[in-house]
Order: sequence, then structure tokens, then C-alpha cells
Amino acid sequence: MKKHIFLWQIFQFVFVSIFGIVLHFLYDWTESGFIAMFSAVNESTWEHMKLIFFPMLLFAWIQKRFIGDKYTHFWCLKLRSMLVGLMMIPILFYTLRGIFGNTPDWINIAVFFVAVSVAIGYETKQFLNPGTSYRNNKLCIFMLCLIAICFAVFTFAPPKIPLFQDPMSRTFGI
Repeated sequence: MKKHIFLWQIFQFVFVSIFGIVLHFLYDWTESGFIAMFSAVNESTWEHMKLIFFPMLLFAWIQKRFIGDKYTHFWCLKLRSMLVGLMMIPILFYTLRGIFGNTPDWINIAVFFVAVSVAIGYETKQFLNPGTSYRNNKLCIFMLCLIAICFAVFTFAPPKIPLFQDPMSRTFGI
């Protein structure tokens, strides 16, 4: 079972990484309002958090069909791992920015891959620990939907705080 989970998690890392990169550019390629809800529309930290959330959510739907029934806490586990990834992006970005000032693009790109790695590493540990006590999958699915709605709404009507501000253009949202 361990080997099976590790293979799934490696596949997830590749999937989330590639899909996240595509989502970084997809809005610029399409300029579609629908696509904007799922992809980065500017260089703000908030928009970059979409790049980890939506690929992990899509992968969860795929993974659920194959192994989800083996884990009664599947959606709770997925929610927690996505929250870890979502938290890692601003924590790493603002910490590095606080230490070094403006960071080069390669460091910002590395932040994404580190956040994906930490989230999937956390998730792997949770898959291998069947003693997890959170088992309210309906509540966790509701929370995932709520996060997705927040990403969509804040794309078009973001709060005027630094998390949502594009550091290059100083604009918010689309």
C-alpha cells in the first residue's frame, strides 16, 4: 500500500506542477472571464495561490475515483493538504521578500514548487496514518467549494489589501 500511495503522490506532484504552470499563463492566452476564475490574472500572491488549489482539487477528483473509497476521511485529508499548500505560498513569498527585498523570478517559481512539495508531503503522511480523526467529508467538501468560490469572487472583486495587489502594476484583480 505504501508504494501505491507514493506512486500516486509522485504523479500528483507532476500533475499539479504542470497544470499550475499552465494556469499561470492561461488567462493571458485566452482573456476569458471564465478561465480567470481558475487561473492567475495578475502577479499577486492571491492569484498564485490558485495555481496550487485548482490543480490539487482536480487531481483529488481523479484520485477519488481510484483510491478514495479506501479512505473514509479522503476529502478531509485533501482539504488539509490544500490548506497547507495555500498557506505555504504567502508564508514563503513574504518571508523571502522580507529577508531579501525583491526576489528574482526563479525564487518565486521555486516557492510554488516548494509549496506543492510540502502540501503533497503532508498529504502522503496523512494517507499513511489511518488514525486521522477528521471524518466529516461533507463539511470538508463544503469548505473546498467555499474556497473555490472565494477564488472566483476575489478575481473580480478583490479586497484592497496587499495579498491581492499585483506588485508590478499595483492593480487588483482583473
